[in-house]
Amino acid sequence: MKGVEDVVKLSSNENPFGAGEAAREAFARTAQQMHRYPSSDHAALRNAIAQVHQLDAERIICGAGSDEVISFLCQAYAGPGDEVIYTEHGFSMYRISALAAGARPVEVAERTRVVDVDAILAACTERTKLVFIANPANPTGTMIGTKEISRLAARLPAQAILVLDGAYAEYVDRFDGGARLVRQRENVVMTRTFSKLYGLGGLRIGWGYGPQHIIDVLNRVRGPFNLSQTQQDTAQAAMFDRDHAKKCRAENSRMRVWLAHALAEIGVPSDKSYANFILARFADRAEAEACDDYLKSSGLIVRRVAGYKLPACLRITIGDEASCRRVVHAVAAFKESRG
Repeated sequence: MKGVEDVVKLSSNENPFGAGEAAREAFARTAQQMHRYPSSDHAALRNAIAQVHQLDAERIICGAGSDEVISFLCQAYAGPGDEVIYTEHGFSMYRISALAAGARPVEVAERTRVVDVDAILAACTERTKLVFIANPANPTGTMIGTKEISRLAARLPAQAILVLDGAYAEYVDRFDGGARLVRQRENVVMTRTFSKLYGLGGLRIGWGYGPQHIIDVLNRVRGPFNLSQTQQDTAQAAMFDRDHAKKCRAENSRMRVWLAHALAEIGVPSDKSYANFILARFADRAEAEACDDYLKSSGLIVRRVAGYKLPACLRITIGDEASCRRVVHAVAAFKESRG
């Protein structure tokens, strides 16, 4: 922002601590092999993911961010005449990927910014091929429990696949992102990313876990060299660096609680968030946009979410402690300036 110094970006849900030392070292080492084509089967990375999460490596697929895995699913399982369900405030890539595949995106209402399983089931038809749910959700930060997810999977039409987008799953204590349900059923796929907790957003690395028959189909859609060796080696190192992941998760949890409470005390509530951001709610769109303008003038970049049908809200990434305190100070000053 022109004329503003010490700018803090809190609009993209990036890890304020960045990648860990092990990941940075792995990234640097790959410079010596840039003339070599990368591994096309991602075996080492898939084995690392499998080891840490206690999964079957043969049922893991890797992509350029979880976005690419989402795209693979739409390419392989949806097309003209088919329907793809997503929820009211759901991640925009679900609709975009469905349209790119020629399918019809079907938006389902949420209940006070929380996924409504009954509404999804009511929207299903014989044309429904994919149902996308982010759990925890972006940009709301809310989530639904395992029992509700299981109920949804059990009652979907036989031809439909449930996709559990777990981009923020690592921020929830003792949560497997749906891995157990994937092992139990033939109609559930889980996606994950290295962009959030692992601080590798700039490298675009994601993965999916699903029934073998679905992963086999997705691998026939996937290009052989969709991930560079730099991506693979860096992600592998990040996956094994559990100390860095633990530190980032703990700091996020601590500052998420603090930020939500501090903003609520000055009249800006939010739903309980299970992710690395909060969705701050204002009186109306005008107040939210005015606050955003004030934050920008103070060197703080947050995210307007009117495009997600939440015009009276701002999504604020959980930064480090200094950044969170700056946000609260600036929002308090904004409120005071309006009398």
